[in-house]
Amino acid sequence: MAGHSKWANIQHRKGRQDEKRGKIWTRIIREITVAARAGGGDVSANPRLRLAIDKAKAANMPADRIKYNIDKATGNAEGVNYEEIRYEGYGIGGAAIVVDTMTDNRVRTVAEVRHAFSKHGGNMGTEGSVGFQFKHCGQLIFAPGTSEDKVMEVALEAGADDVISDDDGAIEVLTAPADYEAVKQALELAGLHPEIAGVTMRPENTIELSGEDAARMQKLLDVLEDLDDTQDIYHNAAL
Repeated sequence: MAGHSKWANIQHRKGRQDEKRGKIWTRIIREITVAARAGGGDVSANPRLRLAIDKAKAANMPADRIKYNIDKATGNAEGVNYEEIRYEGYGIGGAAIVVDTMTDNRVRTVAEVRHAFSKHGGNMGTEGSVGFQFKHCGQLIFAPGTSEDKVMEVALEAGADDVISDDDGAIEVLTAPADYEAVKQALELAGLHPEIAGVTMRPENTIELSGEDAARMQKLLDVLEDLDDTQDIYHNAAL
């Protein structure tokens, strides 16, 4: 199945995340904390914690820091109790945006998210207003030049739902969330290492933005990304 070019967008986002490594660590620690509290500290029995640890390793977080936060979350020490809240809205040109947050103060968070949308040309919607435009799935993306035949053979054998070849040569593997880890492990055992991998909200369709509209959309995304309570942002804009 052919797909649109997205490699430049992906590399752009990775670069921006690398610039904000300290903030990325803070978000991952929150995710580890919530996952460990909800499902325990046994990684083999807690898929969500495994995903959080994968993110931590990808962000070069030291192993002792990871262990410390798991132990802290599952021990008797008192800590902040985070609540997970998802906000949905519209960006420039009607582009769909989903903002996943973790917060200890719901009132503060909703005010900050609404302000970011309204000040930068967007519009915060109600629950479910744009979420239907995204698919919750496992996603593994391989750099241009990777053998499509090999990826397809291994991924489909391991239970992947689809393998998409993008216009710029990148290869995207999609899985059901529950099958993500098995497919990722099979691909890595075959020597195929994705540039980006995780369980995500993947847009079903994209909206092309360029020039001033693209710059305004990027500004809105940056402001939302910089909010202290933001964990993840998903959107369907191709900038």
